[in-house]
Amino acid sequence: MSPDVLAQLAPTGVLRAGINLGNFLLVTGRSAAGDPEGVAPDMARAVAERLGVPVRYVPYPRPGELADAVGTGAWDIGLIGAEPQRAERIAFTAAYCEIEATYLVPAGSPIGSIAEVDRLGVRIAVTARSAYDLWLERNIRHATLVRTESLDAAFERFVGEGLEVLAGLRPRLLSDAGKLPGSRLLDGKFTAVQQAIGTARANEAGAAFLRGFVEEAKASGLVARLIERHGVRGLSVAPAA
Repeated sequence: MSPDVLAQLAPTGVLRAGINLGNFLLVTGRSAAGDPEGVAPDMARAVAERLGVPVRYVPYPRPGELADAVGTGAWDIGLIGAEPQRAERIAFTAAYCEIEATYLVPAGSPIGSIAEVDRLGVRIAVTARSAYDLWLERNIRHATLVRTESLDAAFERFVGEGLEVLAGLRPRLLSDAGKLPGSRLLDGKFTAVQQAIGTARANEAGAAFLRGFVEEAKASGLVARLIERHGVRGLSVAPAA
């Protein structure tokens, strides 16, 4: 292992891995010791094993807070969705897995397709600073984004205020639809969240190592095995970079 890689990714002798607890597909539980469990923590552990150092998880309730901490010394690698705004300060790998994002509309909605959502008068409930919110911020021109602090709060505002659309990851929206008779998911996706591993942009050697690790993890079947191990529906292995 290159001394530069170890110095950049494990300067304390431990790989500190920033984990987004808000992604219920990638973090599916807690261990007896209280550590996060799921695909993302297991990916971080695999990186640490390759480096030959222990892993320590640094949990964040939301991805935006994890991204804000880059360069502060709080974490060495962060496992979140790769988005252009975040990439200004974080060097991301290609995605190791993808999650489709789409819309839920209430019973009786005249909206029949994703293309019909971005119109004046349409209000979209969305979890603030999620990867798909960042996509909507860049791409929505006419509809209004109504941001909330959590997935549950987005659903509550969507229902309570009679909003026209709820944006989210397909697996969560399927669950939400089950609580709202007559509601339906729109076919297709408006984006696919690219779940990746990042490090501070200054860590050039570390970033190159992580890019190679992720491509190997996809090609070897490691990512597929982790998805299967945790029984996650709605995640797919990302294509090779």
